[in-house]
Amino acid sequence: MAEQGAVRAFIGSFTSAGGRGVTAASVDPETGALTETGATDAVADPSFLTLGRAGDGRPVLYAVSETDDGAVAAFDVTGPVPEPLGPPAPVRGSGPTHLCVAAGHVLTANYTSGGVSALPLGPDGTLLPSSDVLRHEGSGPVADRQSGPHAHQVLPAPGGRWILSVDLGTDSVRVCALDPATGVLRTHRETALRPGTGPRHLAFHPAGTHLYVLNELEPTVTVCRWDAVGGVVEPLGETSVLPEGPEGAREPSYPSTIVVAADGRFAFAAVRGDDSIAVLALTPSGDKAEPVATVPCGGHWPRDLTLEPASGRLYAANERSGDVTWFDVDRETGIPVRAGSLPAPAASCVVFA
Repeated sequence: MAEQGAVRAFIGSFTSAGGRGVTAASVDPETGALTETGATDAVADPSFLTLGRAGDGRPVLYAVSETDDGAVAAFDVTGPVPEPLGPPAPVRGSGPTHLCVAAGHVLTANYTSGGVSALPLGPDGTLLPSSDVLRHEGSGPVADRQSGPHAHQVLPAPGGRWILSVDLGTDSVRVCALDPATGVLRTHRETALRPGTGPRHLAFHPAGTHLYVLNELEPTVTVCRWDAVGGVVEPLGETSVLPEGPEGAREPSYPSTIVVAADGRFAFAAVRGDDSIAVLALTPSGDKAEPVATVPCGGHWPRDLTLEPASGRLYAANERSGDVTWFDVDRETGIPVRAGSLPAPAASCVVFA
């Protein structure tokens, strides 16, 4: 049994590239150091994870299986090693890359097939058969990456009324509504971003009035106003996440994830290829993001960034170097300082409970 009140980390990885599957680790509250407690490869390629709770309050870990068949799995994490809660459930889509828990359902963003699936949850946190699949339509100008829709992220907006999905293939963010009684998804509005940018992930400002879309095909962040009442995303401008300098001198770069500090002063974006973390200063209102610095991610190909809620430390899952690095963040400047690392083959995601 895990120690009550202790912070724990869970690391997703690609089993097809030598990853251990889902790895559990304890977190040292003083240093942020991770110590592995166990791993399970019960599901193939659990590339993204999220936490939820069963009806009795027990934590439950959910993982996508980023495979052609596409599935999601639930795990009991009350012990040192995650234990499957039933077999993986099909998402009726292929290549799921992201998931969230909202209104009694797990939602997955299905990259390859392009859409969002909804799966109801039982009282014990187990997965029930998929209730709906909302299929995206459209394409973009980058022929080899945008020939069709590629949903890359799905998450609930603050307040829980709306669900947002980010589609790299259609250069857009969709706002949807989920009926908690039926599990049916309905598109409310689609907002187009600049063609060819390839939006991948977004994060909300803590005030809930703005959001920041990280683009993969062009290394920029699109700052947007968010109307929570009307469910409207309004693009305001773009900011680069690469340092200034001649583009020809750099490796091709593909941003992956963006997170926002709890106090709303800074945002952090991981950039693969450049293998860096970009630090952006946010204005008090949240309507602008200005580059502050870039620092090395501590490894190669940072696929995910996470801020540990209690300490504000930043963790990077470096897929190709096979490790998770962590950083102490200067509260005044926002600059991350590398503090340690844990080997984690084909690491793709880190979440905390």
